[in-house]
Amino acid sequence: MRQSLVAGNWKMYGSKSSVESLVRALLEAGPLACQALIFPPVIFLDQVQRLLAGRSDIALGAQNADWHDEGAFTGEVSMSMVKESGCSHVLVGHSERRSLFGETNEQVALKASACLATGLTPVICVGESLAQRQADETTMVVEEQLRAVIEHLGIEALAQCIIAYEPVWAIGTGESATPEQAETVHVQIRKYLANADMNISKNIQVLYGGSVNAANAAELFAQENIDGALVGGASLKAEDFLRICRASA
Repeated sequence: MRQSLVAGNWKMYGSKSSVESLVRALLEAGPLACQALIFPPVIFLDQVQRLLAGRSDIALGAQNADWHDEGAFTGEVSMSMVKESGCSHVLVGHSERRSLFGETNEQVALKASACLATGLTPVICVGESLAQRQADETTMVVEEQLRAVIEHLGIEALAQCIIAYEPVWAIGTGESATPEQAETVHVQIRKYLANADMNISKNIQVLYGGSVNAANAAELFAQENIDGALVGGASLKAEDFLRICRASA
């Protein structure tokens, strides 16, 4: 049975004091109802690692990292650097990285490969824009994004990966896919993976991301193929994030 996972992407928000307050509030709530994963800005990774010491129910991840081991890449950080900072996971191919920074499907595949080579778990983000959904291209777009990863890594490598379906039109807009819309795409993802490996299809965690909040989480999690959430803004408020975790149990 697939385990529920709730991941919080803090994006470019926070300060040393607000990070301290947020993490301490999560810790003071006691053991969480599900496995949790938080993605702070890279500058706060060491701080959060120290705060999380001894808590196995909250994992630490990086929002992004480069696929090169090292080199003259000003402003970038490597997979080994974020691992040394306490990370076990890395967000790969988030829609904001794709749309704002021009990351291609091929670059996303390289990052996923570098994650695995470093002993990290890639959380591979896929999803369509509003124009693509309106053109009935959701399935094609998502499959193309997954195909690039599979062709580079091989299907077997996905046993060590997590997928997050995040419709671009629902990220940071306050709009969320209906539970039925999200479930439909999650089913399509599993069908696509099943063509290559049925066990991967059945066992891989597929999260939903896109304006998930305390009010809509339970209905989303009630869907058979939604294994948790990649949460944006609501993860910056401890009580909201905790309510989402409780809804996933």
